[in-house]
Amino acid sequence: MTSRVLTGIATLSVVGCARAPQPRAQVEAGRVETNWYAGGTDCTNQPQFRVQPYNDDFIIMRQAACTNYEKPFLYLVFGRDRALLFDTGAGHVDVAARVDTLIQSWLSRKHQASIALVVAHSHAHGDHVAGDSQFVHRPNTIVVGRDTAAVRAFFGIQHWPADSGSIDLGGRVLDVLPIPGHQPASIALYDRRTGILLTGDTFYPGRLYVGDTAAFANSIDRLNDFVAHHRVTHMLGAHVEQSRTPYRDYPIRTVDQPEEHQLDLGRAQLVELDSVVRKMRGHFTRTALRDLTVWPQP
Repeated sequence: MTSRVLTGIATLSVVGCARAPQPRAQVEAGRVETNWYAGGTDCTNQPQFRVQPYNDDFIIMRQAACTNYEKPFLYLVFGRDRALLFDTGAGHVDVAARVDTLIQSWLSRKHQASIALVVAHSHAHGDHVAGDSQFVHRPNTIVVGRDTAAVRAFFGIQHWPADSGSIDLGGRVLDVLPIPGHQPASIALYDRRTGILLTGDTFYPGRLYVGDTAAFANSIDRLNDFVAHHRVTHMLGAHVEQSRTPYRDYPIRTVDQPEEHQLDLGRAQLVELDSVVRKMRGHFTRTALRDLTVWPQP
């Protein structure tokens, strides 16, 4: 089967019914590196991606700094029947080849012949979708559309953004939470098996660019409520722009960031952000917090 870019209703074999997560459930352990240094401007003998398995079925990838200053994170999650790639990077790299290598390694370990692939996005900005074209004609692959209507249809989200959706990868359900504000089609993914919440460009150690302030405020409120009622082990975003020095980020377009903040954020930072955003409703201003900056756009 060749891949398809889906803009309509997804088949029931791909999308699971929207189901409430089981709060405080037992989760699989893993490890998130505290240092995700992506290198500098020189690509000589440097891989295009830094790769670290959280555990055997959950892989974290980061695009090398020398290929794009954005240095985005990508996530590859395996279920029994299909894998999901969350974002395809900022371009100028062979992301499909790297993903295929990781999938083949997983298949070998599991003594499995093949597995379907779903390519989804944290949001539709170019530094997260530039590699999509490499997957469009890949066999046994579905590339989810980038607009809000396509995301709603594929993940079974009835009312955007109030409701959630889900996808069952086969023995592994990911909950899909609409979080517009940074970009209209922004979503977060919650992996029930590990308790990891993937938050894209909406919540990460760096500059939280806000396009729609009202939508962003509501999204942060819903994220905060979700985290309060579910066992969330890690909140992992799509970038690191903050330095280890509190209240200080790296300037825009910085390539080499040797003193980066760690990727993982916790509930304390989310609660702080929610409190600040609530106070700024109707009048957002650029506000530096210890581990991130709220950065409203014109």
